[in-house]
Amino acid sequence: MHKQAQKPIMQITTRGMEKVVVVMGATGTGKSKLSIDLATRFQGEVINADKIQVYEGLDIVTNKITEEECNGVAHHLLGIVDPESDFTADNFARAVLLAMKSITQRGKVPIIAGGSNSFVEALVDDEKYEFKSRYDVCFLWVDIATVVHNQILAERVDRMVASGMVEEVRNMYNPNADYSKGIRRAIGVPEFDSYFRTEYSSSSDEKARAKLLEAAINETKINTYNLVNRQLEKIYRLRDVKGWKIHRLDATKVFQKKGIEADEAWTELVVGPALVIISEFLYNRSQGFSGMGPDSLGSDIRKVEKGTAVATASY
Repeated sequence: MHKQAQKPIMQITTRGMEKVVVVMGATGTGKSKLSIDLATRFQGEVINADKIQVYEGLDIVTNKITEEECNGVAHHLLGIVDPESDFTADNFARAVLLAMKSITQRGKVPIIAGGSNSFVEALVDDEKYEFKSRYDVCFLWVDIATVVHNQILAERVDRMVASGMVEEVRNMYNPNADYSKGIRRAIGVPEFDSYFRTEYSSSSDEKARAKLLEAAINETKINTYNLVNRQLEKIYRLRDVKGWKIHRLDATKVFQKKGIEADEAWTELVVGPALVIISEFLYNRSQGFSGMGPDSLGSDIRKVEKGTAVATASY
C-alpha cells in the first residue's frame, strides 16, 4: 500500500487560468523524485511525460518509478499503453489535457514530469491544444554537470543489469520485432538483439556470447549519453530560442555525495529552491511558507522530507 501523502500546509486557490508545474530534465537527474516532493507539499498529482514509460511492461529497462517511491502520490499516464502500439505526441497531449482537467477539478495541482521534451513542447506550443490560453505554467529544470551525470548514468545501467534487465528484455525478445515501434524503441532493447540471436545459434560459444553481452551493455550506456545530449539541446532551445522561462536547479553536488549527505544536499539545493519558486507561482507571493525567516523555510523543508520517500526514491 502507498504511504499516505502529507496534507499540504496551505490550500491552493487559483483564479483565472489553472496552474500547472512542469518538471524537466535529462534522464537520471531526479525529475520523478522532485515531482513527488512537490506533490506531497502542494497537494499535487503527477502526470508522466516520458514517452517510453507510458507503455506497459519493461519496468527495469524504462526505469519506472516503483509503488513505494510514489509515496501515495497519484501518477497518470504511467505504464498504461499497449507495448506494441505507437503513442504519439498528439496522443500524449490529449491524454495530458484530460488528466489535468480531472486533477484541477478536484482542486489539486497537475505536475507534469518527464524527459520527452518534444512531447511537452507540442502540448504547450501547438495552438490546437489551446494550452497557453487555459493554463499558467511554471517550468523547473533539474540539471547535473556532464562529467558527473555520465558517471551516474553508467552506474545506473549497471544497477539495471544487476536487477534483471537482461532477463526482462529476453522475456519479450522476438527476432522479427520492429524496433522502431512501441516499447521496443526503449534504450536497452535493440542493443541486445545480437546477443539474444546467439542464444538461438548452436555455433556460438560462451566466450563469444560474453563479449556480445558486454558490447550490448556498453552500447546501452553510449546511447543513454546520446539521449541526454539530445534532451539538453531541446531544453536549451526551448529556453534560449523559444523564450520559455525555465528555472534551472543544479543537482550536481547531490550526486557527488552518498547516503544522508546526498539527501541533505537534495533538500538544500533542489527541494528548497523549488519550494520557493512554486510557492510564489501558486500563491502569488514571494514567500509561501508558514513563516518568513530561514528557520521557517528549514522547518517546511523538513516537513517535506517526512512526507516523501527520501530513503527509497531514486535520484
